[in-house]
Amino acid sequence: MSGILEGKRVLITGVLMESSIAFHTAKLAQEQGAEIILTAFPRPTLTERIAKKLPKPTKVLELDVTNEEHLGRLADLVGEELGALDGVVHSIGFAPQDALGGNFLNTPFESVATAMHVSAYSLKSLTMACLPLMQNGGSVVGLTFDAQYAWPQYDWMGPAKAALEATSRYMARDLGKQNIRCNLISAGPIGSMAAKSIPGFGELAAVWDSRAPLEWDLKDPEPAGRGVVALLSDWFPKTTGEIIHVDGGLHAIGA
Repeated sequence: MSGILEGKRVLITGVLMESSIAFHTAKLAQEQGAEIILTAFPRPTLTERIAKKLPKPTKVLELDVTNEEHLGRLADLVGEELGALDGVVHSIGFAPQDALGGNFLNTPFESVATAMHVSAYSLKSLTMACLPLMQNGGSVVGLTFDAQYAWPQYDWMGPAKAALEATSRYMARDLGKQNIRCNLISAGPIGSMAAKSIPGFGELAAVWDSRAPLEWDLKDPEPAGRGVVALLSDWFPKTTGEIIHVDGGLHAIGA
């Protein structure tokens, strides 16, 4: 029996550690029949080492999503490898240290602007860079952390994720006529490199111990990866502008 991504070609960003959602998305995508290509920044060599742990070899391209030159050459480089694209995974987020860890009221705009550019606007810029390769439609899937709430220590990454969620909805509106779907997975906390950069991450993650209906494992990114792969597949052909929660159900529970 063939996999749900058989014949699909997918670009995946953000594979930095074996413990990341992006790595497990890449692994599952290959297992489900997809050809993939990875992008990395600022250390492509790190991603190349991690990529060796995937079921099949894959190319790694350097991509700084704030660099117009990198974005401008992306379609040509990916086209040389895969010919076209059926899916794009946006697993990119960054905020300077002074935008995290309880410093919300004192963060300068320059740091806020960086967080917004890398974490939210890049969903649009990455997708537009890949658009020439998606002539037959496709699926764009990003990763968010539920922006309905103000989380401990998360500070300006919260508004950045809110901007990401709004950006996804507007992209769904404008790209639907090209049969391109744009959805997000809202995952629970995972002990990834991104998480380790958040001061006091343990305080945030502890919320899941007491409130999530389903037991949540910080060390298991596979459920979120499965959600991404499902949205990349043809099993959600008329779903766009959606946020699917893979968070043990915490989003549905009050205090």
